[in-house]
Amino acid sequence: MSAQKWKFLILTSILSFSSTFLSSTGSPVHHEWRSAAIEVEGGPGSVVWVVQLSDLHFSVFHPDRARDFRRYVGSTLSMVNPSLVLITGDLTDGKSKDLLTMKQEEREWMEYENVTKEVILASGLDERIFYDLRGNHDSFGVPEKGGVNDFYEKYSINSRLRRKADIQSVTLKTRDGKHLFVGIDTTLATAGLRGPTNLFGHPTNQLLETLDRALSQWDNSNQFETSQVTKIVFGHFPLSFTALTETQKTLKEVFLNHSISAYLCGHLHGRFGKNLKRHHIKSRNEYFQFNIHEATLQVEADNTDSCQKKKKEFKQFWEWEMGDWRSHRSVRILGIDSGDVSFVDVDLRYGFRDIIILPTFPLDSRLMQRISAADDFKCQNKETPKKFETIRALVFSKHQLASVEVKVYDSSSGTLNLVLDSEMKKMEVKENGRGELYFIPWNWRSFVDPSPDRYWLKFEATDVTGDTISTPLKPFSINGLNSKLSWSWIEFIVMGCQWAIIYYPALWALFAIAFLFLLVQKLSLSLTNHNIRGKNSREYWIGGLVFLFTELPRMSIVWSFLFVYLVYLLLLPWFFGYAITDDGNLMFMTYRGWSDATLNGLREVARAGFPDVMVITLPHLVWVVLPAILVMAGLAAERKVYRIFYLSLTGKKEDDYGREQKECADKERIWSGRWIRKFLLVVAIAIFWTHLMECIALVKAYKINPLIHAPVYCFLIPSLLTFCIYKTSSI
Repeated sequence: MSAQKWKFLILTSILSFSSTFLSSTGSPVHHEWRSAAIEVEGGPGSVVWVVQLSDLHFSVFHPDRARDFRRYVGSTLSMVNPSLVLITGDLTDGKSKDLLTMKQEEREWMEYENVTKEVILASGLDERIFYDLRGNHDSFGVPEKGGVNDFYEKYSINSRLRRKADIQSVTLKTRDGKHLFVGIDTTLATAGLRGPTNLFGHPTNQLLETLDRALSQWDNSNQFETSQVTKIVFGHFPLSFTALTETQKTLKEVFLNHSISAYLCGHLHGRFGKNLKRHHIKSRNEYFQFNIHEATLQVEADNTDSCQKKKKEFKQFWEWEMGDWRSHRSVRILGIDSGDVSFVDVDLRYGFRDIIILPTFPLDSRLMQRISAADDFKCQNKETPKKFETIRALVFSKHQLASVEVKVYDSSSGTLNLVLDSEMKKMEVKENGRGELYFIPWNWRSFVDPSPDRYWLKFEATDVTGDTISTPLKPFSINGLNSKLSWSWIEFIVMGCQWAIIYYPALWALFAIAFLFLLVQKLSLSLTNHNIRGKNSREYWIGGLVFLFTELPRMSIVWSFLFVYLVYLLLLPWFFGYAITDDGNLMFMTYRGWSDATLNGLREVARAGFPDVMVITLPHLVWVVLPAILVMAGLAAERKVYRIFYLSLTGKKEDDYGREQKECADKERIWSGRWIRKFLLVVAIAIFWTHLMECIALVKAYKINPLIHAPVYCFLIPSLLTFCIYKTSSI
């Protein structure tokens, strides 16, 4: 179908510096760099576009994912005719029907191979423009890349094309410049743990060095060449779920050093929100970023020298996570027009889309415009920049297009007032047209405004069958200002928090709270004099708060075991399990990761899965340990207050509480109106249930026998809670 011709120039199969390096565990890992170049022929010459898919999760339990992929993706690719197709990880699901056991399933990989072959054939595209990367699901239970259980190496598109390197580089060459795409595989190289402790990307120092070389390959390649190089990196893991290297280096540092245009990733899926985008600049705050835009660049362009200085010094890039194919059937089309990068996400849940519109200029001022664009606008040459002269959009259609229109609205009055409504023209190409670019000249200076969201843009396209589609309204700013868009709380948690850095501070804070609460209780017991007579309800509430910090240590067995359990979690293995394969070596997990003396008898594995184990450690402390301590302290305090209340009803002092009253007092138990106790019992049941679900998940995930591999982790807290409930049931 495609009229374009491809010229692949394989620079080298494997570059000369693709030697064997050592990973952080001392194990041999091949960090290689394979590079290729594609001469993109045909018009429109100033624009290239690629397609991204992510998180396919082909599963034997969900055949609809592969069926829909086969049904819709081939025809969509045929219509869009991209220069590259990037599939950014989680090609297969690797999960059991109950989602608790995670390992590679060869049937899923065979289906992936067959479906991708059919889709490529249906698309009419060259197989060599397809790049599929490994995700964490594709490494569940894979002891070593290239090993027996590594089906990615057998069935993936990259493997069919003998792309074995961890870093894949491909350059799209047009008459206006080069567009460098670099794919990175940061999955665990030497111990593909099974979930849930396989959640993070794990780059190494050597991988970062190789990535730096790959991104530098066109830097100063020809001192007489003035064409620009657009740099885009694609991978599976967002930076918020990417670990640091052995020497605490990050991918972000490399991306900023090269000021790439964008990092394309997946992993999080669409259920966490639609605004999983993040603009990065160099910042002192390594832990959090509270909004999509970390800061606004404040620069005054007084002269040419200051403009050149700022352009040289300011580093930035966009991070764009995309929705998943698994549940949302998302396809992303990304375009590069005169150095500006834009994208549109297409939802195929309701079937094939006959018309797709990708605006390429002006950019969305919320999610696509770089912070430095305002400075670039101020520092432009006196001659009118060519890219400002027209509004442009790529339009892909199954049928011939009848019309494409653009509408611009002014929102300054509080309502949207139409200020521009024009039919766009198709850019004529002499031969070998790759796609249809529509444009309309406009007086762009009339839209320069200090507000980044005063003007809003919308496109409408109609084909000869009468089918019409329009794009959502999007704000734009000709002078490069950024419109603010805030994350929801869940979007902030998954995109704005740097979890690899936050893990230890969060862990130590939780342990400190638990230890401090227990120690304060012990100290308060020896210092507090209990003189609460129970004359009114206020005294009972005050007494309850006081007893919350004094009564639990009176049950010395409970208090002592809780303290010892916290020490145990710090010093000893939480549990043992088969973290990689059912027939592999038995490993043990601590808060620092998984450890084992040997792996296949070849090498030592220490702290594999750090900080991935946080998905077990932090929830256990937050939802089980700390609530259990509070509930036990609350039960002890409630029992003391109720004892005082009961004695006040009988008119007896505590010294008069003899044997004759004990038989009667024993009848005063939970169902005699002790509502605070009943509430605490409901909370205790919730803790029991939460901990039970944790243990069941671990039993299935790592083939654990609770009595042998995790007796302390599984049974201590429930036993102490049960004992405390029994001891506080009577007064």
